[in-house]
Amino acid sequence: KDPDDSATLTQPDPVPDFTKALRADALKGKRIGVPRRVFLDLNDNGRGDRKEIIAAFEKALDVIKELGATVVDPADLPSAEEIKTSKSVTFIMDTDFKVDLEKYISNLISNPSGVRNMADVIKFNDDHPDLEKPEGFEDQSMFVPLSPIVLFIGVTRLNDSLKRSEATPGRDAAFFESLALNHDLGATRGIDAALQKYDLDALVLPSDGWTPTPAVPLGFFSSSTPVHPVHPGKDRKPRNPQTVYPAPGLPFGISFIGTAWSDYELVGYAYAFEQKTKTRIRRRAYEEAVPRTQLRDVVNMG
Repeated sequence: KDPDDSATLTQPDPVPDFTKALRADALKGKRIGVPRRVFLDLNDNGRGDRKEIIAAFEKALDVIKELGATVVDPADLPSAEEIKTSKSVTFIMDTDFKVDLEKYISNLISNPSGVRNMADVIKFNDDHPDLEKPEGFEDQSMFVPLSPIVLFIGVTRLNDSLKRSEATPGRDAAFFESLALNHDLGATRGIDAALQKYDLDALVLPSDGWTPTPAVPLGFFSSSTPVHPVHPGKDRKPRNPQTVYPAPGLPFGISFIGTAWSDYELVGYAYAFEQKTKTRIRRRAYEEAVPRTQLRDVVNMG
């Protein structure tokens, strides 16, 4: 538990020893659902470039079956279509980014730049382009102010980026209404509803957009290179000069998804899959890129 994090403080006691979840047979006898509707639609928003990823994901489902799990397919979220059109997540992230950034800055022991808030960060970047705006990365659209109307009607994307807007009013009534809606769509009528309806232990999806996108394994691209989808539709331009998408052998992950505080079980499922496939070390650019650290090596180090 983190005393500065209200989310982790709500987890039940005792906090489990996650190293004990690292079992190669963790998926045996489990029921894993595949929420296809919306999340795996090939033609959703013109995203035909997902064909290679979905083909690899289908093979991953076969591995999960080999490990003794029952794959329930499909196991759709009742709220899937509403999640697709909802703007609550974007509004929450826009607001949280501004508020939490300012809180983070206020707790710095040393702050040589003198920035105190989002507006200061934007100005600092503009005043120091040699430090903060390398060629091809000049855009500050994620910081640029947007009107509340724009935020609510959903025009909150530029090249598929979330805009953390300086114009957001903070954690006001509208923010908490969005937070409640987000919980209803994502948990009550989303993940939890699907788990209960299909009697599941977890859900599984590829991590290429709707679920968290993994960092590029060191050695495939430069360590600072993000991998994100390009803008849907006819505009196939990369988000920045180093982004390569789609591309043969593009690394992506799969995400096991469960109810709140089911992390112990999810870590076990992921570990079992990883130990069976060794996918992350099958393709490596050079020896230094091979991971040699496991969860048990870093838990409780501090």
